[in-house]
Amino acid sequence: MSVRELVVLGTASQVPTRHRNHNGYLLRWDGEGILFDPGEGTQRQMLRAGVAAHDIGRICVTHFHGDHSLGLAGVIQRINLDRVPHPVTAHYPRSGRRFFDRLRYATAYRETVEIVEAPVDADGVLATTPGYTLHARRLSHPVESYGYRLTEPDGRRMLPDRLAAHGIAGPDVGRLQRAGALGGVRLEDVSEVRPGQRFAFIMDTRMCDGVHALAEGCDLLVIESTFLDEDAGLAAEHGHLTAGQAAAAARDAQVRHLVLTHFSQRYSDPAEFERQARAAGFRGELTVAHDLLRVPVPKRR
Repeated sequence: MSVRELVVLGTASQVPTRHRNHNGYLLRWDGEGILFDPGEGTQRQMLRAGVAAHDIGRICVTHFHGDHSLGLAGVIQRINLDRVPHPVTAHYPRSGRRFFDRLRYATAYRETVEIVEAPVDADGVLATTPGYTLHARRLSHPVESYGYRLTEPDGRRMLPDRLAAHGIAGPDVGRLQRAGALGGVRLEDVSEVRPGQRFAFIMDTRMCDGVHALAEGCDLLVIESTFLDEDAGLAAEHGHLTAGQAAAAARDAQVRHLVLTHFSQRYSDPAEFERQARAAGFRGELTVAHDLLRVPVPKRR
């Protein structure tokens, strides 16, 4: 059975708290797991969340600040210790390759798994699989940072009334889907386009074109909201978003489910992030993330 869900491993920004671990997010996309921004403590959070090293097929690092990458050392060593039976691909900004190398080889261990490095140095497609295309877009932060977007290929939804009108039923439906035509009836005559699902992951950034491009039409958007709106000046200075800014971007992009995360330790009331997001006019499903939360990708449109 296919599963598409986000497993939240950590939600703190620069400093962890008693209740929030450093960043870490695993996207389960059918049979693959994509680990985003493994901060310090990610390996332990994986254990608490029931995520195994075998679940990881791809790692995506947005940038090399410690709260987004210091967990790489432990995660990579655990992948090797557990002898994960498939290669693991790692994407990260090419300008940070020296940091990736230091983390990958932080201590001695036995390498048993192929880690395929695929650095990012420009906007564009990083990978294409049967289940999705992975894109990267440059963001605006004091160090080079990229956001990531998964787009499922569009499919087709069969229309029972049109099938019945053409007398197509039972095994003939499958034959028509496979062949594209059956007895003079074309697939497009009895079906409609079913938009593929879209997911985006946006961490440390000011508002920029990359935010809008990544968020556009997403079914599930995970986006930083480090500051509340009253601290917009601090957000701009340090290259971050406020709750209201993140929600406004999601509103304009017609996002279906918005997940706010990456919270500054200065705030003690998570509900205020939701209040400010709603005040910005976002009317879709909204989640203020907490550690070990599971968020399903919304059902197809």
